Amino acid sequence: MINENIRNIIFDFGGVIINIDYELTLEEFKKLGIDNFEELYSQANQSNLFDDIETGKISAQRFINDILDYLPARTSPNTVVSAWNAMIKEVPSKTIDLLIELKLKGYDLYLLSNTNEIHIDAVLKAWDKTSHQRPEYIFDKVYLSHEIGMRKPNKEIFEFVCRQERLLPGETLFIDDSIQHIEGAASIGLKTHHLLNQKDIYSLFS
Repeated sequence: MINENIRNIIFDFGGVIINIDYELTLEEFKKLGIDNFEELYSQANQSNLFDDIETGKISAQRFINDILDYLPARTSPNTVVSAWNAMIKEVPSKTIDLLIELKLKGYDLYLLSNTNEIHIDAVLKAWDKTSHQRPEYIFDKVYLSHEIGMRKPNKEIFEFVCRQERLLPGETLFIDDSIQHIEGAASIGLKTHHLLNQKDIYSLFS
């Protein structure tokens, strides 16, 4: 159960609302010839290349071209996109129903995601397969790292969202599946819930 003082809820996207499997992307890039892709990219520690696309410092095309440098000649850009998006799975209809229920109960809902222009296109397609109500109609505001030039777990991104929406940290719950993001949010006084299992989100609000 959430604290009765909570008026606002900030949700992470991947691993909280949409199902993701990082291993699928690692496996796809290994098939393409990058044996150490997990060293280039992981959920907890990213290289500058991935940081840069998630903060909008480089374009999707630049990112794809840089990845192609690690791959055999004649690997197509579409193959890179497909491998990069392999981690993205479905959006459970039960989760969208929960969000709508919370909105009807009077909570202000926000989305705060570390993402990039390649992933977000695939994520929205997955969302559309589940619901005709787009995220912008359910959330009061959607904040995407590549659009605002900041990413979690840096405290600046949490301060930015609170300042933009005039949220009081003590009245705001942040839900994420990554402990480093939880720690960043807690550092500015946000109430937090570390989601260890995506299905636990339902019991949290039961």
